[in-house]
Amino acid sequence: MVEPARDTQAATKVVPLLKDELDIVIPTIRNLDFLEMWRPFFQPYHLIIVQDGDPSKTITVPDGFDYELYNRNDINRILGPKASCISFKDSACRCFGYMVSKKKYIFTIDDDCFVAKDPSGKPINALEQHIKNILSPSTPFFFNTLYDPYREGADFVRGYPFSLREGVPTAVSHGLWLNIPDYDAPTQLVKPLERNTRYVDAILTIPKGTLFPMCGMNLAFDRELIGPAMYFGLMGDGQPIGRYDDMWAGWCTKVICDHLGLGVKTGLPYIYHSKASNPFVNLRKEYKGIFWQEEIIPFFQAATLPKDCTTVQNCYIELSKQVKEKLSKVDPYFDKLADAMVTWIEAWDELNPLLELLPKLPMAKHNCNFLLVQIFI
Repeated sequence: MVEPARDTQAATKVVPLLKDELDIVIPTIRNLDFLEMWRPFFQPYHLIIVQDGDPSKTITVPDGFDYELYNRNDINRILGPKASCISFKDSACRCFGYMVSKKKYIFTIDDDCFVAKDPSGKPINALEQHIKNILSPSTPFFFNTLYDPYREGADFVRGYPFSLREGVPTAVSHGLWLNIPDYDAPTQLVKPLERNTRYVDAILTIPKGTLFPMCGMNLAFDRELIGPAMYFGLMGDGQPIGRYDDMWAGWCTKVICDHLGLGVKTGLPYIYHSKASNPFVNLRKEYKGIFWQEEIIPFFQAATLPKDCTTVQNCYIELSKQVKEKLSKVDPYFDKLADAMVTWIEAWDELNPLLELLPKLPMAKHNCNFLLVQIFI
């Protein structure tokens, strides 16, 4: 049995990395008492809290944290008619925090995620590990059997092409979870007592052309490189589907990262996922998605983007057109989702006009891998 770290206050004093360049985004419907255990790691950073559900409810945040809190009334006020693209009564609302942030990096975590322990019993600073992942290159074009070659004690194995060893900029760091696994409802029902107790000390780049089921509860990304693609879709209240928000964003993001020559890492860090959601409620949310995903995933596997799509926004608008053309045949919901994808980009550009002044980016090549990063520095 795994347990969360209990005494994080005794953790070695942390020197915060990227303190002024990163926002922590938390979607919630409850008081944020869980922040107390994260205090040694999160307190130096700015928090963006997106309150879901009843906006009249007061959310309590522990003293000493620097934060902004947005509820549905704020979202409607800031976005006006475009607020329709932000989900209600679903953790997909977190992506509003990505939109209003002005920082280069985002870390997002759920309020039922606690500090995990490594095999030695030491509390894991998940944020610090995400930052290390993001700041080191990825290797999507050729798989390294020692996984991340940029970690201490690792390197490129014999036979790895020297022309690819510079790597490419990392856009996404996808972390994992101990205790409650991130299962779909049918698997939850079959394995109600299963817990993840295996700590695997590994980080790897997801290869180009390979999709993955992204989970949003322990996730970091470079907002300037890939932020506009991190739209968590239309889920929850008034929608026929839920619990596919992060996976939808992950599929869109991975297709765009592959097109632009950016990397996605998965593995460390771990958090402790404390609470299993109700599998019967989940089944109602997921029911249509369980069938739809058998057509959604082949769609993304086959998706290609034109060479003249050189910005994330261009790529995302093109992807929305393909969603409307091909997935609306699966269900009319996808026609509405495709329109919401366009609305999301319009709202993003309105709130982030400076990014639009940057020159269009040529797609990253194997021999000019840090071009994207250099332009944003």
